[in-house]
Amino acid sequence: MSQALQFIFSGITVGSIYAIVAIGFNIIYSTTGVINFAQGEFVMLGGMVAVSLLRVLPLPLAVVAAVVIVSAIGALLETVFFRRLHRPSVLQMIIITIGLSIVIQEGALHLWDEQVRSLPYFTGNEVSSLHILGASLSPQVLWVLGTLGLAVLGLNLYFHYTITGKAMRACASNREAALLMGIDATLMRTLAFALSAGLGALAGCVMSPITMTHYEMGTGLAVKGFAAAILGGLGNQNGALLAGLAVGLAESCSVAILPSAYKDAVAFAILIVVLFVRPHGLFGAAEVGTSSREF
Repeated sequence: MSQALQFIFSGITVGSIYAIVAIGFNIIYSTTGVINFAQGEFVMLGGMVAVSLLRVLPLPLAVVAAVVIVSAIGALLETVFFRRLHRPSVLQMIIITIGLSIVIQEGALHLWDEQVRSLPYFTGNEVSSLHILGASLSPQVLWVLGTLGLAVLGLNLYFHYTITGKAMRACASNREAALLMGIDATLMRTLAFALSAGLGALAGCVMSPITMTHYEMGTGLAVKGFAAAILGGLGNQNGALLAGLAVGLAESCSVAILPSAYKDAVAFAILIVVLFVRPHGLFGAAEVGTSSREF
């Protein structure tokens, strides 16, 4: 019982991270139609920048500053690499984002080397873990879950009750109609990249005390976050939340029946099965005539 509960706690923890990455995918895809495979690098940058800033700033300010800096990097990437493209194909977009992922990863290697780093626990430490029915729960896990909950709530409020959020939803629903209504679609795309990058950076900060931060971690997170986004239905934020948790639980519980070396293959297996059986995701709607990219 205690071992099963430990698997569940572990699955919920990593699943929360996958859900945040999947939501980042959805923000950019819904507004621009771009699948940003550099999303995992934003998570890595958030943790790395916060660790560096911790030398001169207290932890809360280091986290806030890291989120702001990575948000600015996301906006800059959109301005430099995407804004000048005229009707790019899906293949072009995928190649550009994969290339950006490689460039960011190599840049991080030169800036921070191969050393594994981590932020301190936001509250408590490993010794102060909660014990429930024989299973241990780190206090940092509560920060991860709280961050996920606040992120989902905040995004729902932002997209439904603010002018800018409604404008981004309009671009997601019908870009041409949004342009005719006077909405600056270019600005909305820049904001989408900045918001997605900031959300990824926040995830990188809260997960750093648990999983550590390394320059190569972004690729794996991007793949698993993309699997969760596909499973939940691209553009569906609530679906991404449930799918991220499902992928995390499946990955964690697979250790009980498979060698641990196969743990990372679970997300790939889920992605392949979903693409064959239900390409638009478990919670997504098939596109018929108009775009189904909605928040």
